[in-house]
Amino acid sequence: MNFSPTFKPMRIFLFSLTILFSLELAGQTIAGSWYGKADILLSGQHNNYLTELIIKQKGNEIEGIFGYYFKNGYQSVFVRGKYDKKNRVVEINDLPITYFREASIDGVNCYMDFVGTMIASQVKTTMNGYFTTNPKYRYTCPELKVTYTLDTNEEKQQDEIIKTSVSRKLWQPMPQDVVVNSAPFVPDTTVTASAAVAVKPEIQSELTPLPEEKKAQELIVSFEKRENVISKVIEVNSDSVRISLYDNGDIDGDTISIFLNKVPVLASQEITSQALNIYVHLDSKKEFNEVTMYADNLGKIPPNTALMVVNDGEIRHEIYLSSSLTQNATVRIKRKKR
Repeated sequence: MNFSPTFKPMRIFLFSLTILFSLELAGQTIAGSWYGKADILLSGQHNNYLTELIIKQKGNEIEGIFGYYFKNGYQSVFVRGKYDKKNRVVEINDLPITYFREASIDGVNCYMDFVGTMIASQVKTTMNGYFTTNPKYRYTCPELKVTYTLDTNEEKQQDEIIKTSVSRKLWQPMPQDVVVNSAPFVPDTTVTASAAVAVKPEIQSELTPLPEEKKAQELIVSFEKRENVISKVIEVNSDSVRISLYDNGDIDGDTISIFLNKVPVLASQEITSQALNIYVHLDSKKEFNEVTMYADNLGKIPPNTALMVVNDGEIRHEIYLSSSLTQNATVRIKRKKR
């Protein structure tokens, strides 16, 4: 068979493109924002879990946030795992997932292991996987099958399932979370200890009540003596945000208090891999709303560090905070102008 003079170079060119594309896929990182739906591998009708996996990669180690929406709310944990680059396989162990027959998300947990395989193409990148538990509990906590899709531009085109069905409709606080309405705050940003107690915001919390007035005053006096360091300034679309705090290092007994606009809204709470959630309605009279982390102690490994995730229902911001017995770490939140 005779080929035209241009056919052979073209065939070599296409073959080279295929090799380059294959090499690019083989070396692709697993880091990114993944969204999907986990279904129970059991006959009959069951509620599913809308889930997100936000991970970063360093070599064959990964870390990040695993979260899911189930029935009436949202739960998340800080996770660490392994990534096999050669086979593109992710492994994360001991994920607490609410038992599928529970009436609400704050019920009994099943501790499950996740294994997922990344599949990349020119159209999209997915990760197919399973959540499994100890074999002796396989009937109590059945397997979950999930397909994650990588969001290549999270801020502008979030996965539609999460954006339209989850973030806005199911974004509700849990009983163990703290709900803050900042409306009662006085406009003056210089708040004395006595005034701060007088304008103490409305707070709903079952597990983390504020201390009595005398101790609250002592906490504010100590807070005002420390240097206030602005860690980051962020802009949000909504007038309400969910603030999640995690101990992003070793769980070493770090205890913190949280201030909103120099007023304590949470006192002496230990941070762990499980999210500590605070739901805040921002004060529209202020140019910035300041969220400050005050270190009650330094844990076993100084300084007191945490990962703060601010989510306005559309965009998430990750900020790493560090506070000491002489400095507070502050994040300024500004509402975007429309």
